[in-house]
Amino acid sequence: VFRFLFLEKHSLRNFFTGVTGINFPEFTAVGMVDGEQFVHYDSNTREQRPKTEWIKKVVGDDAEYWDTETKILQATQETFKVNVQTIMQRFNHTKGVHTVQVMYGCELDEDGTKRGYEQHGYDGEDFLVLDLTTGIYVAPVPQAVLTKQKLDSTGLARLQKNYLETTCIEWLEKYVGYGKSVLERKVAPEVSLFQKDSSSPVVCHATGFFPKAVMISWQKNGEELNEDVELRESILTVSSEELKNNQYTCVVQHSSLEKEMVRNFESGGGMGGVIIGAVVAVLLIVLLAAGVGVVVWKKKKSGKKSEV
Repeated sequence: VFRFLFLEKHSLRNFFTGVTGINFPEFTAVGMVDGEQFVHYDSNTREQRPKTEWIKKVVGDDAEYWDTETKILQATQETFKVNVQTIMQRFNHTKGVHTVQVMYGCELDEDGTKRGYEQHGYDGEDFLVLDLTTGIYVAPVPQAVLTKQKLDSTGLARLQKNYLETTCIEWLEKYVGYGKSVLERKVAPEVSLFQKDSSSPVVCHATGFFPKAVMISWQKNGEELNEDVELRESILTVSSEELKNNQYTCVVQHSSLEKEMVRNFESGGGMGGVIIGAVVAVLLIVLLAAGVGVVVWKKKKSGKKSEV
């Protein structure tokens, strides 16, 4: 019953990053399936390269795959070079370190539910978002209004919606088929609790798990203390007196576990552990641009190349 709540979910995400004013490739593209990088391209190599063994199988079925993808990204690189300069002008920025980031992708649930998303960012903040429900672009900032109007007038939103809900899903299913043995593996989390000193918060940290969906929560004397979180770690902030007079435990739930993993905090830095059973819902963790190598824009949406 416990595992049933962790519905299988697969995702395909692409991250494009254009950079100026720093000694770093001016354009980087990263493709990720289920939170793991499988392809990489940057303006220094000007070539899309595999990052996993399973993606190399694509060559056997489609000899032109790498050449085609490389050409597309080379063109996208040139687009991004223009986009960075254009958006800088919109914000009256003439120099310095600036980034333009785009993320687009799709998800497929075990029950067949499909989702797509596209989001653009500038210097770590939202710049443009595609609303797939209404089929139009949304401009969170005034500087993006001109871009929104231009894209809406071309009908690009409809094309993107179709791509994200059909073509993207088709590629996702193909990739999952190639990497099934890797992408559907189960690796249990390693959980630890630590506290810098008696006045510091207590941190419950989970690492090394797969898939990337995990839930962490705290209990006080066996009762739920706060809402579950979808991050790799959860921080408990209470007084040292509270810690001494009560039993605090960190509860970690993951699809690889038959039962909840519970770690008991012991005042003084100790830690005890035991496995118990329970039933709780799950939240999805999304590790966005792992491998991009720049300040990561942590917004769950997406985007393909387009002129601004």
